Amino acid sequence: MSSTAHRNRRVAGLMAFFVAAMLGLAFASVPLYRVFCQTTGFGGTTQRAEAGQTAPGTTGRMISVRFDANTAPGMGWEFRPVDTTRRVAIGARNLANFYAHNMTDHEIVGRATFNVTPVQAGQYFTKIQCFCFTEQHLSPGQEVTMPVVFYVDPRILDDPDARDISEITLSYTFYPVDQPRSGG
Repeated sequence: MSSTAHRNRRVAGLMAFFVAAMLGLAFASVPLYRVFCQTTGFGGTTQRAEAGQTAPGTTGRMISVRFDANTAPGMGWEFRPVDTTRRVAIGARNLANFYAHNMTDHEIVGRATFNVTPVQAGQYFTKIQCFCFTEQHLSPGQEVTMPVVFYVDPRILDDPDARDISEITLSYTFYPVDQPRSGG
């Protein structure tokens, strides 16, 4: 085999490996980005408490938490916080409720996405329990109250970029989840 043919095969093999590696990286990028955001709070991503984890205990400092609720256009749900603002003790376990009403004549399955602003607070906002962890099924006309159990981690007071935050906004948007149609 000539040296040119050998080099061409080697370059082709390297290119095939490069293409396969880039394809693998493209598929892994979404889960890796999600893990990065959940670990660092990047982009206002909140933290999720581990099973059995409790709030660390109050510091005596208070912070205001504002609740925001939205739905995707045409979803057919009324969705809103029961209380729009609440002052909470940093480190204490808190409960906030959201109201949802399916105003249509058919079941709608929804999933909530969430965000915290300012983004620096995301890594300190920890949810113990949340309706956003699972899909929500609402029958025609059904009304429900959905809880969120959370705390603001006291480590927020040690972060020079976050310790002076006076208000955190927890925002949810519900989107319909496509459900497979039953056979027919």
